[in-house]
Amino acid sequence: MSGDFAAVDAIVGNFAARGGQPGIAYGIVTGGELVHSGGVGRARLGQAGTDGNAVPDADTVFRIASMSKSFTASSILALRDAGVLALDDPAARYVPQLTSWRGPSTDAATVTIRHLLTMTAGFPTDDPWGDRQQGLPVGDFAAMLADGVGFNWAPGTRFEYSNLGYAVLGMVITAASGISYADFVRTRLLAPLGMSRTGYEAAEFAGDAGLAYGYRRALTGWEAVPFDPHGAFAPMGGVFSTVRDLAAWVAGFASAFPPGDAAAGSHPLRAASRREMQLPQVITGWSKAYPLPGGGASGGPGAYGFGLFVDEEPDLGRVVSHSGGYPGFGSNMRWHPASGTGVIALGNGTYAPMSSLAAMILDAIVAKRPAAYQIALAPGGGVWPQALTARDRVAALVAAVAEAVDTSAGESLLSSAGLFSENVALDRPYAERARDIALLRERLGGISDSQGRPAEHDTPAHCRWFLAGSRAVAQAQIQLSPEQPPRVQSLTLAIPPAEGSPLARTLEAVIAWLNSGATSWPESIPVTGGADTGLLARRLRMAAAWTGTVAPGAYRAGDGAASLTVELAGEHAPAILAISVDSATGALRAADVTVLPGGMPTNPPRPP
Repeated sequence: MSGDFAAVDAIVGNFAARGGQPGIAYGIVTGGELVHSGGVGRARLGQAGTDGNAVPDADTVFRIASMSKSFTASSILALRDAGVLALDDPAARYVPQLTSWRGPSTDAATVTIRHLLTMTAGFPTDDPWGDRQQGLPVGDFAAMLADGVGFNWAPGTRFEYSNLGYAVLGMVITAASGISYADFVRTRLLAPLGMSRTGYEAAEFAGDAGLAYGYRRALTGWEAVPFDPHGAFAPMGGVFSTVRDLAAWVAGFASAFPPGDAAAGSHPLRAASRREMQLPQVITGWSKAYPLPGGGASGGPGAYGFGLFVDEEPDLGRVVSHSGGYPGFGSNMRWHPASGTGVIALGNGTYAPMSSLAAMILDAIVAKRPAAYQIALAPGGGVWPQALTARDRVAALVAAVAEAVDTSAGESLLSSAGLFSENVALDRPYAERARDIALLRERLGGISDSQGRPAEHDTPAHCRWFLAGSRAVAQAQIQLSPEQPPRVQSLTLAIPPAEGSPLARTLEAVIAWLNSGATSWPESIPVTGGADTGLLARRLRMAAAWTGTVAPGAYRAGDGAASLTVELAGEHAPAILAISVDSATGALRAADVTVLPGGMPTNPPRPP
């Protein structure tokens, strides 16, 4: 991976050149170890000739701000696992100052520990106010809570980022454990993990040349920001740490996947609880997204777990992360559970955008195979053996049916195979499936496995593969049932259009128009009455700008007469084209192109 590390170092160097912070320390975690680290810039300024002017490294201490929330959430889960509290307990059971609270409506739910963990307590977002409460004495915070707080939403109805909620969790931890919040984190989490350069006070590192100072951009240049003391809001953002210590923290979460039967190891929080923290608990908005033709984005909705953000990215699959933004500092940790790869980036400028840097690093070092990554999260990290066996048996059955002398013989082969659950024949009778297979063989020009294109799996119980003939390639897929032993509960086959048919002519015309560079919708492609040709042209033309010249590849779906979905091998990017037509006239009913954010295997393109 030395080549990858060199590329990462270049990414960091280019990012640092923008000048958003005096210094950056960064690291990469793979296989539970810190495998690469580095630093650029300066940990402190204005101290020439001293060690404090050194380039930051893996042992330089930075304030990590809201990344601290994962330590608070882990503490709550540890107490839950010990039977000391329950996530759905009212928070007022542990923080009596909340007893007098009145929600935003008479029917509003009582604030629970779970609401605080998931930022659904209903509080208004409190950046940057919350950052400046870091040193608030616990007694003053208790008095503030007793006076009541404002609500934007009824508890449990909506996510809104809240530092206040995590400060309250600190009081819950103190009350439930019987020791101070900071002492609980140190003894229950940090010490067992050997995180000796992680703490809650800058004074713990006083005189330490490895303590980075925080800075803000003033009119005259970088200006040091004084360290706030430890106080009631430490549970939301008070941790100081290093790349090396945080590598152990990140590795602990990444190693919780896939679930398995191995010994729990020395981690102080059980693997099931670490996985629970990384599960979406509440939708937050849209995750990292790629713009798509016609507007919108290809990313999925983002989510918050327990003290961690959980995003489904189109190129990587699930990515777990948390940033930290604070006067003088910016930070981010993110990891890819399916590959066990993590990134840590720490900067010493106010709200330094380390999340952008960490995302670029992770993208650079993790290959882009989202389906395979999702499978890696399953117990055992792979596909059900029964799915592989069923795929082979179904492929052989489809080939046999394709060679049957007539439909009734094919129907008999399907019904007597002993592969399918009852719903398969109910959903589409075997006689019709036999006709589909015969039609598929005719349209493909024979049926055999598409060589050089491995099977794909969206889940452990799913399999997608491709059938090839002399004229085309088409997708087949199965899904197994949850019973034991599992049976095939669905079999779908993509049927290409017949040569010269209205559907085939429309497909050829749409691809030719995409490659022509024309901007207005052509009269040669008729549309049904309700279609907006202006909008249609804009959407497809925007896609063509991304893909460049395209050629059709494998058929992903379709009934062979009125609809199809086909892969497009693009000059610059691959895409998926879906069209539907009036099967009698070929008039276009709908068309859409999805430009794929990463590479994907495609069969050799054929001329349009």
